[in-house]
Amino acid sequence: MAADAAEKLEKVSTSRGFSAKGAFDLLGSLALILLLSPVLILISLSVLLTMGRPIFFRQLRTGLHGKPFYILKYRTMAEPDGPSGAHYRVSDEQRVTSFGRLLRLSSLDELPQLFNVLVGQMSLVGPRPQVLEFNRHYNAFQRRRHEVKPGITGWAQINGRNAIDWDRKFELDVWYVDNRSLFLDLKILFLTPFRLFAIHQNEGPYRCSYRTFNGTRSEVEKSSANVPATPREEASPETSWSMLRGKSHSAG
Repeated sequence: MAADAAEKLEKVSTSRGFSAKGAFDLLGSLALILLLSPVLILISLSVLLTMGRPIFFRQLRTGLHGKPFYILKYRTMAEPDGPSGAHYRVSDEQRVTSFGRLLRLSSLDELPQLFNVLVGQMSLVGPRPQVLEFNRHYNAFQRRRHEVKPGITGWAQINGRNAIDWDRKFELDVWYVDNRSLFLDLKILFLTPFRLFAIHQNEGPYRCSYRTFNGTRSEVEKSSANVPATPREEASPETSWSMLRGKSHSAG
């Protein structure tokens, strides 16, 4: 019944010349920001007290059609001790604070991306935005993930997340691109909270591996996704406008 309602809404939106997904993202992100405002304020204060300023971490990521944008996250890393430049000799893992680790494991560090959705840079559901360095390693098949807006959560996030390798993630991303619908988005959003505390996925072997991605296992480029609808066993997901522009702060 929910699927029929979602399908009807999509047909109506298409006939009227606007996107049901776009309207859903706008209204959904605004509602979630208002609903979660006490949580957002509490986490912001906790980051300020445990790590100081800045509260938010901004980094360039690849968005729709390959266009870069600044993603927002709560900061999870402490500033390195020592003279200027010493942080280049300190690993990211050593800089993650206890509170920052908690934010990462629960995915609460991603909540500021609701503002990215609100301004149209991201969607509630879609392939996760990756660092710009990935772009030169994608093959034609993998680049198809940029045919839709990146999301806060997505098909790969509820089907393995950091417990699966990059090849599998990108296959799931492209499957989503080819099979996306409002009903599928609703399903992903419904399942996401149940994945938030799946520690074996949030702490999986690929959690910090973006630096090691140098291309797919096979250089054979695929022309279309061929991923089954039920891939593998399902497991794990400044508040001012000026924050979304400018240069990145220190890593977090």
